[in-house]
Amino acid sequence: MVRGLLSSLRKRIFLPIGISRWARKSSPCLLGEKHGFTLLEVMVSMAIIAIALTAVLGSQSQSVSFATEAKFSTTASLLAQGKMAEAEARKPEDLYSESGDFGEDFPGYAWEVTVEDVFFSDPENVSNHLIQINVVVSWGEEALYQYPLRRYRFFPQEE
Repeated sequence: MVRGLLSSLRKRIFLPIGISRWARKSSPCLLGEKHGFTLLEVMVSMAIIAIALTAVLGSQSQSVSFATEAKFSTTASLLAQGKMAEAEARKPEDLYSESGDFGEDFPGYAWEVTVEDVFFSDPENVSNHLIQINVVVSWGEEALYQYPLRRYRFFPQEE
């Protein structure tokens, strides 16, 4: 009696309700035989994972690149405006082209200020009072990133 009770309990625990005797005999999966994945299933799943990881890592790399460009654009625009303000504060005779770097405060950032005369064919007297100031802030070993800023400054004729 105990033996019959144990076998019926075992069948109830391991076999779902409603499975006929025929299904229990013909389906080896239901009797506890283990089946693994086929090589094809493993290869397909690995291909899907590889494609998904490639897309994820590509977008991650692109977001890091965008973050670097955004940081450069923000920093370089402020540095260029500062250099332009220094150039605009000078007298016309003290303006000249020069270059340098921003020191330890902004490592890797360099600047270049160029001053050029502007020539107009008509009216001629305006060209004598107008100069072009260019400021270029660059970053990187080969100046990979550059931020240019250009202003025209008019010096009225002193009387």
